[in-house]
Amino acid sequence: MVTPGRAPIVVGVDPGPSHRRVLAWGADEADRRRVPLRLVHAQGASPAGDRYGHRGGSGLTDDRRGVAEHALLDAAAFVADRHPGLEVSTLLAADDPVPLLRRHARTAAAVVLGSHRLRTREGLFTSASVALPVIADSDCPVVVVRDREQADGSAPHFVVGVDVGMDGRRHSVAAVDHALAEAALHRATVRVLYVWRPPLLGVLDEQAALRESRALLSALVARRRAAHPDVEVRHEVIRGRPAQVLARESAHALGLVVGIRGGPAGVLLGSVVQGVLDRARCPVVAVPRREGRRSPRRRPHAGRAVRRAQRTAVRRVRRLAGFARSWPGTARRGRRSWVRHGGQARRGLAMRRWRRWAGLRW
Repeated sequence: MVTPGRAPIVVGVDPGPSHRRVLAWGADEADRRRVPLRLVHAQGASPAGDRYGHRGGSGLTDDRRGVAEHALLDAAAFVADRHPGLEVSTLLAADDPVPLLRRHARTAAAVVLGSHRLRTREGLFTSASVALPVIADSDCPVVVVRDREQADGSAPHFVVGVDVGMDGRRHSVAAVDHALAEAALHRATVRVLYVWRPPLLGVLDEQAALRESRALLSALVARRRAAHPDVEVRHEVIRGRPAQVLARESAHALGLVVGIRGGPAGVLLGSVVQGVLDRARCPVVAVPRREGRRSPRRRPHAGRAVRRAQRTAVRRVRRLAGFARSWPGTARRGRRSWVRHGGQARRGLAMRRWRRWAGLRW
């Protein structure tokens, strides 16, 4: 869903081939939502500075700062010429791009980035790529604007890639909600697609699997469209590879919306997200599982049953550790008792006593 209030649209300013296109997308979105626009440029650690990023007095550092300031002024002038009444602010920071954008994502409605660094497949897995680390740990949707021209000639629509499996419904719900809200702002339609990929070993009844997928997809869409009944929604199950199919269907679309599972910083994203970032023919909108603000210091609350299970596991591990330390003496005593009293009954009684003491019921 669109973030309520006056949360700004944050645009990462990075001069390059897609510079103007990224600014235009962010400015149009901020004007459409009636929210401020924040232009952010991360200069990174200065080669002439110390380990804490303090700047030195070399001419190279002054030149880099001058280029960055010129880029921000040029971006602000472009936005002011495109939307004269839009509230615009600029920020030049000496931080690295990824942590800076992550901090701004906590209070932003969306973060808009360019994609010229993602041209090659190798660029997706290098430190020079900014989009993937920001998407992996963002509190708001992250938009990656493609650096290729968008084809026209079709009705405005958004494409949403969802997963109807048990592990994919939560982030798929967030993606559908966001797409419906965006379609209402753009007066566009929504195409919800589930790409069914056959298992490696095949399936006994492929038609039955497709029918079940269509039923699950229809139920998912029916529950989410109640908030925007005026938006036209079409859903379809397509057979193939998810990243390839979504990239092909994204042609002529206003945006390709995908959900991300989220997780702690540094978690690798799914192959679908990486694939569509590399192949999509329109802006890609990556929506976190739960949109909204979260405190970076707050730990997730564990339920009572989870805490009880954790305490039980700790007690059993401690008991087994104590038994392991005392096992040599216990084994010698048990062996002497078995020989002296000559019977399995005595040994069986000792084992039952040990299991009861260790808390094991099997």
